[in-house]
Amino acid sequence: METPLAMLPQGSSVKVIRIVGGKGIIRRLIEMGFTPGENVKILHSDFSGPILVSVKGSRVALGRGVAMKIIVDGLGE
Repeated sequence: METPLAMLPQGSSVKVIRIVGGKGIIRRLIEMGFTPGENVKILHSDFSGPILVSVKGSRVALGRGVAMKIIVDGLGE
């Protein structure tokens, strides 16, 4: 089921489906490793403030607004 990254709980493992938004934010997120098909794990998320994720071996903090633009599909917990 496709869901914005910001809506998922800590510990979720997901796959990037697409990024929505303008060219600038799409380019920035792709440069950070959020490419379609890439696996992402949510390391910290308490549904307020930024979330911490692991992508391509790096830890990345994202604001909730930006994380809402990353559409993912769950791989299981």
